[in-house]
Amino acid sequence: MKELIRPYLPRLAGAGLLAAGTELAGVALLATATFLLVRAAQQPPLSALTVAIVAVRALAIGRGTLRYTERLAGHDAALRVLTEVRARVYARLAARPDTAPAYRSGDLLSRLVSDVDAVQDLLLRCAVPAGAAALAAIAAVSVAVLVAPAGGLALAAGLVAAGVVLPALAFALARRTADRVAPLRAAFAVDAVDLTYGVADLAAYGATGAALAAAAGRAAELSTVERRLAAAAQAVDAAGVLVSGVTAAAVAVFALRGHASGVATAVLTVGALAAVEACLGLVGSARRWVEIRASLRRVSELLRAPEEPERTGDLPLAGPVTLALERVSVRYAAGHPAALSTVDLLVQPGHRVAVVGPSGAGKSTLLRVLAGLLDPDGGRVTANGRDLAAYRRADLPAAVTGLLADAHVFHASVRENLALGRPGATDAQLRAALAAAGLLDWLDAPPAGLDTIAGEDGGLLSGGQRQRLALARAVLADPAVLLLDEPTEGLDPHAADRVLADVLVAAGTAGVVLVTHRLVGLESLDDIVVLDCGAIVQRGTHAQLLAEPGWYRDTVGPRVRRAGVRAPADAPAD
Repeated sequence: MKELIRPYLPRLAGAGLLAAGTELAGVALLATATFLLVRAAQQPPLSALTVAIVAVRALAIGRGTLRYTERLAGHDAALRVLTEVRARVYARLAARPDTAPAYRSGDLLSRLVSDVDAVQDLLLRCAVPAGAAALAAIAAVSVAVLVAPAGGLALAAGLVAAGVVLPALAFALARRTADRVAPLRAAFAVDAVDLTYGVADLAAYGATGAALAAAAGRAAELSTVERRLAAAAQAVDAAGVLVSGVTAAAVAVFALRGHASGVATAVLTVGALAAVEACLGLVGSARRWVEIRASLRRVSELLRAPEEPERTGDLPLAGPVTLALERVSVRYAAGHPAALSTVDLLVQPGHRVAVVGPSGAGKSTLLRVLAGLLDPDGGRVTANGRDLAAYRRADLPAAVTGLLADAHVFHASVRENLALGRPGATDAQLRAALAAAGLLDWLDAPPAGLDTIAGEDGGLLSGGQRQRLALARAVLADPAVLLLDEPTEGLDPHAADRVLADVLVAAGTAGVVLVTHRLVGLESLDDIVVLDCGAIVQRGTHAQLLAEPGWYRDTVGPRVRRAGVRAPADAPAD
């Protein structure tokens, strides 16, 4: 993160100087006002007070102006850094989408919002105040030493206590519990998202009470931790008031012992109070630093995620594409079973391939590798005989795409959601894609048509409508290789058969890879690949796989017989 802040250091330094000027103006204002009041009590000629009167006005105006300018400069620098950090985090996740599933959605939301905002607090509530307090303390002690050396030393001791000892104490007290705050807040965000968007599923499984109880327990734990932090903060604040009073008293005593005049003693005493007050602000900075450390670490985790391997190729990837996997292996974490193991697959133009198998077999992982969203640990992925790295970075998403498991529907109109697949598409093209996905009849109903609002993540649509809208967007993109992950999920059997047939026709000469648990209607596909534990255990056409023992025949055969369809003549009897 340091490299993101470094370009803005001059702006931050300027904000720190302005903050120091503000604190010094505040100290000088109180000291000058004290001088004016004490001196006026002695009833001198008015001319003896003129300079002090003008100085008070100037310092009051100057303090406000400096504070405004400091806030403006500080927030300008902090928001620039914040923009850079947030853009870098989004870019990292966009470049490596395979890292996002490692985080729960609520946790990821917390990292992208509140944790990233902690960078702003690091600069405005920790770094800038620390620099300003240090400069103001040095200036205040220098002036005090010139007037009353012993009083200046007493002030220095008080400032060290207020600006170093108490912040260190606050840090130590808060650190015991503060490291737990950010993870607990992230868990709280996860609970909020799960309970909001999973309410129907929880109710269906009778788990609402258990989920609410677990969330309430974590919320209570968070509340307890935050109360402990508040109690520690109050204790340190009380100590700060004590330090301020003792320092002012010590400065007054030493000033009088040094034979300083009554006016000078009063000015030094009030100035000491103001200087200590400025340094006590560091207690809040230390407390905030403890709170944001965990947040900054969590942001750093996102920024340190492995970058996408550099692709320096300049070859265009357009027209028909033959996509091939050659002994591809994927392992998500060391020590865990391989998600894919030495997988070979060839997808040619116009070729239809179904990928089937039990849950957890690696089907979705295979699609992510084909789409270039996940780099294999072993083997190679080629397009038209060349490694993907040989092609322009921007060409692959347009050439190989489709309906993946994490397809998102935005809170926008149907037209705008479809336009993500092909910007600038005509209404005729939009309607053709919707027809292929079996959604046109519904959309033609009044009143909104293509301007119908889908809602957040398709919340205003039924499950089947949402799925078909995402499918229509994939068809509209017209890629060279169309990837489909459970495209008919949520549809009734008759509609699912019709939609799948229409989509395969709409795909034209594109290669199609279909991942499905629905083992019906696969007779027309050119090749069926059976995955199990990340490895291909069977491969062939529907008829060939029914004719040989294995997972496919064991799973599909009984369905064929129940449907009254006779298996191929060469299929052995069970």
